[in-house]
Amino acid sequence: MELDNDQIRRYSRHLILPEVGLAGQKKICSTSVLCIGAGGLGSPIAMYLAAAGIGKIGIVDFDTVDFSNLQRQIIHATADVGRPKAESAKETIQGINPTCEVVIHNIRLSSENALEIIAQYDIVVDGTDNFPTRYLTNDACVLLKKPNVYGSIFRFEGQASVFAPHLGGPCYRCLYPEPPPPGMVPSCAEGGVLGVLPGIIGCIQATEILKLALGKGTTLTGRLMLFNALDMKFRELKLRRDPQCPICGDQPTIKELIDYEVFCGIPTEPVTPTSNPDEVTVQDMKRAMDDPKLGIKIIDVRDPDEYEISHINGIPQIPLGDLSQRFTELDPNQQLYIHCKSGVRSMKALNFLREQGFKYVKSVKGGINAWADEIDHSIPKY
Repeated sequence: MELDNDQIRRYSRHLILPEVGLAGQKKICSTSVLCIGAGGLGSPIAMYLAAAGIGKIGIVDFDTVDFSNLQRQIIHATADVGRPKAESAKETIQGINPTCEVVIHNIRLSSENALEIIAQYDIVVDGTDNFPTRYLTNDACVLLKKPNVYGSIFRFEGQASVFAPHLGGPCYRCLYPEPPPPGMVPSCAEGGVLGVLPGIIGCIQATEILKLALGKGTTLTGRLMLFNALDMKFRELKLRRDPQCPICGDQPTIKELIDYEVFCGIPTEPVTPTSNPDEVTVQDMKRAMDDPKLGIKIIDVRDPDEYEISHINGIPQIPLGDLSQRFTELDPNQQLYIHCKSGVRSMKALNFLREQGFKYVKSVKGGINAWADEIDHSIPKY
C-alpha cells in the first residue's frame, strides 16, 4: 500500500522516527486489531490505535452505554447513554481517523463465534472484565496462533501482558490455570475503579500492539507488568510457558473451545427463571419495614463508603468484611433480611450466617438498586 499526502501529514511524527519510518507506518496501516470490549480498557486502546493508523479495528461489545461508564470509558459521551457501545465507539473512532475501517460485532463473544471472528484479525486485545471471556479469548487465540494483548484493572491496580505461545511465550492459562471461585473476585461494579487507571493500562496495551505491528522493541511476552496507581509503582514478574498447560503445553488436551461458563463455575440461567427460596423481593422488605410486628430485622452489608452514597433510613449496617467478627450482635433465632447493592454480597452473608447456625435468613434480591427502581426513586443508584 502507498500513503497519500493526507496520510503523510497525519502520520508525520511517526514517519520521522527511524524505528517507524514510511515502511513501519505502512505496516501499521495494514494491521488489523480486534478489540474485545469497548469499555474502560477498550476506549483508550481503540482511540490510540485509530490515531496511530491501524487499518482495521473490530469492536466486540453487546452492551449499552450507562451513566456509570462515563467516569472512565472515554470513547463514549453523555449523549451516547443508552446507545450500543459498539456503535458509539465506531462513531468516535471514525471522528478521530476516517481512514480507519471499523467493524462492529454487536454480540457476545462465545464458543460458537469466537474462532470465526478472531480469525479475521492479526492481533487481539483483551479489554474484558470477566473470567469466562478471558479464558475463551485466550484459548481461541492459542488455537489460531494470534497474539493476545491482555490487560485487567481493579480499584487502583492494573496488570498487562502479551500472551503468545506461538512467539515463545506463555498463555493466560499458564498464569492462571484455574479460575477463582464464582464471586470470589469482586467486579469493578462492586469494588470500584479509579477512572484514569484503564487509560494507563489501555495505553500500555495499545503500545504493545503497535510494537507487534512494527516488529520492533521488546514486548511483554513472558512478562506480567503490575501497576499500582496509589504508589505510582510498576513491578514486573517473569512468566514461563507451562509444559503441562492444557492448551499450549507439550501435550495439549484442549483442542477446541469449551463451555467457559461451566469451566468458571457460573450456573447457566434457566429458560424460565424460578424464584430462589433464599431470596425475598424489595416489596417483601418494605412490608417488613412497615409492620414491626412481623419481627423481621433488616441489615445492610455494604461498605461504609457505599452507605454514605445512599442508604435506607433506619436500617443498620454491618459490612460484609466485618460480619465474621460482628455476627454475635445478631439474634440467631430472629428472622433476618440482608441487603447490599445488587444481591451478590447479601447472598454471601446469608451463606456465612447459615454456617453459624442462623436458620431464618433471607437475601433481598436486587439490593438497594432494586429498592431505588421499584420503591423509592429518590435513592441514588451508583
